[in-house]
Amino acid sequence: MKQNKISVAIAGAILVSVVGVSAATVKGLSVGAVRDTTTTPAAGDGGARFVVKYRAGSAESRDTRMIESGLKSAVDRAGLGRTLAATKTSAGKGAVSASHLRRMGMEGWSVVKTTRHLDAQEAASFMRELAADPSVEVVELDRLYQRAQTFSPALVPDDQYYSVAQWNFRNPVGGVGAEQAWDIATGEGVVVAVLDTGIVQNHFDLAANVVPGYDMISDRRISRRANDGRVAGGWDVGDWIEANYCVQLGAPSHPADISSWHGSHVAGTVAQETNNGVGLAGLAHGAKVQPVRVLGSCGGFGSDISDGMLWAAGLEVPGLPLNPTPAEILNMSLGSQGPQACSALYQNTINQVNAAGSIIVVAAGNSNANAANYTMSSCNNVISVGATRITGGKASYSNFGARVDLSAPGGGGAVDGNPNGYIWQMINTGTQGPTTDFAPVGFIGTSMASPHVAAVAAMVQGALVEADRDPLNWQQMRDLLVATARPFPVTIPTNTPMGSGIVDPVAALTEALVEPCDPEVEQCEPDATPLVNKVAVNGLSGNAGSEALYAIEVPAGVSGPLSITTSGGSGNVTLLVSFGEEPNVGDADYTSARPGNNESVRVPSTQAGTYYVKLVGTAAFSNVRLLASHN
Repeated sequence: MKQNKISVAIAGAILVSVVGVSAATVKGLSVGAVRDTTTTPAAGDGGARFVVKYRAGSAESRDTRMIESGLKSAVDRAGLGRTLAATKTSAGKGAVSASHLRRMGMEGWSVVKTTRHLDAQEAASFMRELAADPSVEVVELDRLYQRAQTFSPALVPDDQYYSVAQWNFRNPVGGVGAEQAWDIATGEGVVVAVLDTGIVQNHFDLAANVVPGYDMISDRRISRRANDGRVAGGWDVGDWIEANYCVQLGAPSHPADISSWHGSHVAGTVAQETNNGVGLAGLAHGAKVQPVRVLGSCGGFGSDISDGMLWAAGLEVPGLPLNPTPAEILNMSLGSQGPQACSALYQNTINQVNAAGSIIVVAAGNSNANAANYTMSSCNNVISVGATRITGGKASYSNFGARVDLSAPGGGGAVDGNPNGYIWQMINTGTQGPTTDFAPVGFIGTSMASPHVAAVAAMVQGALVEADRDPLNWQQMRDLLVATARPFPVTIPTNTPMGSGIVDPVAALTEALVEPCDPEVEQCEPDATPLVNKVAVNGLSGNAGSEALYAIEVPAGVSGPLSITTSGGSGNVTLLVSFGEEPNVGDADYTSARPGNNESVRVPSTQAGTYYVKLVGTAAFSNVRLLASHN
């Protein structure tokens, strides 16, 4: 399926026209802004919209009238269907009714809304009563999510500000070695969907690398378009807010803020036009970016984000045409501002996207906290990215923890100075809607780190297809990027782990393009002595440091554990076991290193295939017995 997506991307890419902007009309880097969007309001709770999954086969799964009847019953049982008069301590509240808004792309899921915002207690009562309906499997708030806050030998591109500003591509300590990687691949033929605020249409330094997407925002208060509903294109028309504008969507009071053009900045890091004499460069500048607009003023509803993910991956969404250029990679520099577990809606959507063959890369978040407690990193089956500084160390704001797979440049901010503290890209200068002027603007955040990894994933997929090899699935891609990441050049504290290192496109491409072993012309398996199930090998001896490799074949259908033991004799041995590959000290699936010769490894749940067993002389040993057995 991935092969098909890349082929579609090559054959069906539709380029938008470019509005020429001369260097003279682009603000110089010396006056380029360092954008500080810490005024972004806290997300609204979405207390007037809910997402509901109806059970397969239920009448509600196919009949909207049954949904409406169930909603009315839930409202009445929750005591919300009557007007509450004002008291000395509380304001009056109007009667509530609920209605079905639309069915979603995820099978069985629908969006429902109430006639007014429900406070936390009212929302809990409504959801409790709705969940009591036998036809309902899951009910959740349709929360608002935010862009991740931004605090404020090879090709050497001739882009106007490249050599001055883009340390993240070039710096030998904190950068990613882009110039060397460009000798291998640039992401040709791959589409990266950027689920964000959209991309400014006719962006002077990006438009040639854009395939049109879709504006998935279904509420005009968020989209800033004239009407509710969705429209083709995915173009960013601005996400500005007036003071307290988002209060209507359940957010607390907040100051005014100008448009962020966040999606254009993120997309630029992926695929800004490169070596064209103007602006800045993109890491996977041979790829195409596709704007899927899911964030606007005040953020974006989870239901719209879910549908945007499905559409980007080429899956069906009711009422929309299929995506003609499905994305191999989805970048999501968005999430919850506060601690929040992955919703059932998001996890189900991610699983569907993975099954369709697309890979999701997410920003770990900017709360300097455990990423496992924040959406999107709290979700399974995504690649989570932390942020580093020009020093290669942890950026102060970056989330951390076991959920972070690897890191990439996100900028350290003022502590590293201007321009080296920021990730720079060309964005629009409009404070509300877009204008014809663009400028280099510096952001920091895991939002800026994530597109580096999405770009490298695109480079890998494009290179594999060019080499007539199958592209990777999400698990294979994550394993590759984690395994080939460059070790951090500075020590990362053990209490704030940031994954395996800094993304390394050269290493990832080199490893991905290693020619697979051809058993017709070379020996592809390790040279190992075969073991017979439940038959011991006796009289084994060796010197300190000696190694002997054995193998046992486990057939399909084995349900019991695999037990491997050594016993008897004298001296000291270490027992190593790995599935499918030769184990080594420090790199084995299982290790037993007790004093003496009585070692034991138990594989509780076996898989069909070859388990390799290595006997290492911790000291000289003799007359040792080795036994492997399974049921």
